[in-house]
Amino acid sequence: MRYRNLGTSGLEVSVLGLGTNAFGGRADKDTSLRVLRHALYQGITFMDTANIYTGTKSEEIIGEAFEGRRQEVILATKAGMKRGEGPNTKGSSRQHIISELEGSLKRLRTDYIDLYQIHAFDPKTPLEETLRALDDLVSSGKVRYVGASNYSAWQMMKALSVSERQQLIKYVSVQPGYSLADRGVERELVPFCADQGIGIIPYFPLAGGILTGKYSGGSVPSGSQLEKNPNFAKRMDTARLELGDRVASIAAEIGTSATALSLAWLMHRPAVSTVIAGATRESQIDENLKAVSLDLTPDVLQALDEASAEFIYAPPFGSAPLRK
Repeated sequence: MRYRNLGTSGLEVSVLGLGTNAFGGRADKDTSLRVLRHALYQGITFMDTANIYTGTKSEEIIGEAFEGRRQEVILATKAGMKRGEGPNTKGSSRQHIISELEGSLKRLRTDYIDLYQIHAFDPKTPLEETLRALDDLVSSGKVRYVGASNYSAWQMMKALSVSERQQLIKYVSVQPGYSLADRGVERELVPFCADQGIGIIPYFPLAGGILTGKYSGGSVPSGSQLEKNPNFAKRMDTARLELGDRVASIAAEIGTSATALSLAWLMHRPAVSTVIAGATRESQIDENLKAVSLDLTPDVLQALDEASAEFIYAPPFGSAPLRK
């Protein structure tokens, strides 16, 4: 395994992380426990979850998996999405952030979170309030680093400006949807992060499986996102499916898999610190790990860039706006 600093912070994370939004859902508890422990055995230390994943089951399972081994993993969770009915059940107010952190700590069976992330920009709460609350949590020792998810470049810049002006803790990372099939963040967010030393943590790195080649020829594999979630079909446009075929072709030419190639491409992008790929089987962890040692030549990188260039300006593959 290779490790990188998360942005310009001192926190080292595995270049391949584990996304856990399927745990307790598409992957049952026993399977999820095996996948988590296998990932750690293989050197994957960065575990990303959120308080809303599978109705809190993801955090609960992670807490059980690493009880007694807390120091071996980097736990990243999030707050901000809707958690119930009524007031103060969503957003990034002091009230909501602190309440949700306490719940996450209990479910994860820990007394601190390595990376606490605001899940989406909240236009109704002043950034000063959000960042002051996060600063207090870091001072208390319950949180070590803070980051954002689904923020645009201007939102990140505003947050950094507030932090500097008010002498508050700064975001060290941001999580956007980012893959060969979803390159819109390269227009503004990626250059901003490279300039400001913010670590990028791509989610949907395989575009829901499109970049694994498993949907080649219009097939719908058993257990796939498309089979489990018919709404996923609206993301399966012709251009992205054709890209999946092209990536698989390039991968075959260099003797690797489309999965490994797609993940490795992200690992070669500016400012990317760790790539969070989900897994519902131990074999998927092993397949994803091939990307870590895959050194892509300039010719291969150019071929991938050219094949996916249209997705710099295409609509995003997926996002997670603040739920109303």
